Order: sequence, then structure tokens, then C-alpha cells
Amino acid sequence: MTTNEHFVIVGAGHAGGAAVQSLRGFGHEGPITLIGEEPSLPYERPPLSKELLQTPGGEGFRLMRDQDYYDEMDVNLHLNNAATTIDADARTITLADGATVSYDKLLLTTGGQVRTLDVPGSDLAGIHVLRTIEDSRAIEAALATGGKVAVVGGGFIGLEVAASARARGSEVTVIEAMPQLMGRSLPDDISAMFLDLHRANGVEVKLGDGVTSFVGTDKVSGVETAAGETIDGDAVVVGIGISPETSLAESAGLEIDNGIVVDEFARTSDPNIFAAGDNTNHFNPRLGRRIRLEAWLNAQDQALAAARSMRGDLKPYDKVPWMWTDQFDVNLQMAGMPTEWGELVYRGDLGDRDCCAFQLKDGKVEAALTINRPRDMRVARRMISSDAVFSEAELADDDLSLRKILKAAKSQE
Repeated sequence: MTTNEHFVIVGAGHAGGAAVQSLRGFGHEGPITLIGEEPSLPYERPPLSKELLQTPGGEGFRLMRDQDYYDEMDVNLHLNNAATTIDADARTITLADGATVSYDKLLLTTGGQVRTLDVPGSDLAGIHVLRTIEDSRAIEAALATGGKVAVVGGGFIGLEVAASARARGSEVTVIEAMPQLMGRSLPDDISAMFLDLHRANGVEVKLGDGVTSFVGTDKVSGVETAAGETIDGDAVVVGIGISPETSLAESAGLEIDNGIVVDEFARTSDPNIFAAGDNTNHFNPRLGRRIRLEAWLNAQDQALAAARSMRGDLKPYDKVPWMWTDQFDVNLQMAGMPTEWGELVYRGDLGDRDCCAFQLKDGKVEAALTINRPRDMRVARRMISSDAVFSEAELADDDLSLRKILKAAKSQE
């Protein structure tokens, strides 16, 4: 590899911004080009469903780095100009405006596309999704007028929007097709705690029911459900997850399987193309299997690993999966990604929304959750990363320090 190689990043989200910083931080002196469909520089996305919705005017928008940084780092920017196709043989990218960009190494950080509902009335005004700053601002403007909000989807994003809407004084109804909230991510008892949390804060929750149509003439006025109920909504937010953005990768002939297939070094099936973030189906050596992860930390750290690999410094990306959500006065953090939840070891009190929960496998911590205990999560992540065996009785004893438990267990390895 020469220092003059041209590295191109397609996707100016969090992973793309992190990759730019990592490449320059690791010493790459050659040209860097960042291509993004959105008009904005890379920005922090977690506030989109939280602070930005809860604050009049959407205060709290934060760029990862300002324009001066990209000027100082000599980064070529193509914003508000989507990449449309890749010619992998010629190593060129065609942009929406017809321009072409050549590359020596290419990193795809294209994230995902929000899933929508293809039902009658889906083209009505007032139906929102949440993926970009423009989406967040449109929802915030709807919340500013008060009224009723229907949220379709009881996952992380849907429930964060519901909590933010209640904080703005809206009447909120959540419609979730599954029998429990956040059912794909959480064990039953913690899911039930969030159901109680939302209902205690005035959110009406409909479980096991789907949307069959949107109601309205020009603008949405509600939704009709499979159970035959009509739920009023001056605004509707659809939060039913994302699909990995793979169209560019497909144009390059890359291997696709529930995302862009990459190895532990963020390498695709083409030796000159790498991928990182929500769009990847990646191998995690720590878990010993492939996963697709939609999380802030994954976008951040996998982009860093990809930047290393693009420079020829191969270090496996094997971080413990970690994500969080803030809803009302509850902060939930989860580390690990078990294929299924089993019996948990609790310390603290779930009913008081102040606890940790551990899932063990052969005495080792496979996954952990914390409710309003962020400090304990820092230790729990180290427990998962270790190869230590832990005592269930000690983990359950809230009078014992987790740090001391970890130190003692590691001394026995």
C-alpha cells in the first residue's frame, strides 16, 4: 500500500464520519472522499428520537465534526449527491449528478432504509418515519401542535418516539404486532416492565395487533387495525425497523445475505471494497457467528476496524455488542447478543427500575442488562469480554462490588 491511495467512503452517516476521523488518525496521507445522500455533514443520530423531539425547535442537533475539520483534513465532500452504481472492475462510482469518482479502496457505510407499510392510505400526509435529521424535525413540528399521535411499532425507536411525544404533551397510542414490546431484543420480564412504564406515563399500548390501513382524505387522521379498531392520530410515526442498504453493493457484485457480507476485518467479497455499520452482516469472533447489528457503537467501532483494514493493518473487530435506550426516566443498556434469553440472575429490584441482570452460560457472562445503572454496565461489559467464571450467588448479592467480583474471578482464570 502507498500513502497516496485514494480512499472513498460512501455514506455520510455516523460510520462514514467515524471512518474519516479514523483514517486520518491512523496516519493516512492520501486523498479521502466522502459521499453522502443527505445535505448535512455526519451528525450524531441518537438524539433524533430523544432530545430533538423533546425540545421546541429541535435544539440539540450535533455534527460529529464541523466544516473546518473536513477542510483541515483535506477531505473531498460530495454531499446531497447519492452514489448510484459501482463498477468494481474499473473501480469507479457513479453519482446521481452523473459525475464519476475513482477509488483505490472503497468503504460502504450506507446504513439502512426504513421499513414502511404498504397498506391503503400510506401516501397520506402526516405519516412519518425516523431516520434523518429532516425526519426528526418534521416529527418535532407535528408534536409542537399537540394532539394525538399514533406510533406503529413497539421497538426501541417507536417507544423512544412515544416517550418523547408524551413529554411534549401529546396523547399517544402505540400499536405493536408482536405480543410484547421490544420482543426481538428483550427477555419477557424486562419487556413487561417497559409496558408498565409506558402505561404508567399515559401511553395507550395495543399489543398483538397490526395496521391494515391509514385513515384520512389528504392528511392522515388515524389508523385502522387488524382487530377492527380505528385509532385517531393527528400524526402517525411508523417505526418498524430498517432494512440494510445493499443496492450499491449489489451493483458491484458483492455477496449479500441479510446485509453486505463481511469478515471480522470488514472486508467484503471484493478485496478493494470494505463495509461497516448497519448495512453489514459481519462475523464476530467473540460470538463465533454472524450478526447484523443496528447500534451506535457498532457503527463507530466497525468503521474504525474498516479504516485499519483499508490501510493493511488487520485487527479483528470482535467487540461485545452494546446498545441502549432512554424512555421516560429509564435508561436501559444491554451488552451481548444471545440467540435466546434464558433464566437471568438479578441484582437490585426490577420493580423499582434499579437493577442488573446477567445471563450465564457455563458460568461465564454471556449477556447483561442494566436498568438505571450505567456504571454497572461498564463492569458487565468487561465481564463478558473476560473468560472468567462467575458465581450466581455473588452476582445476585447487591452488597458486593461488581468490580471486586470481576477482579476475583479473573484471578482464578
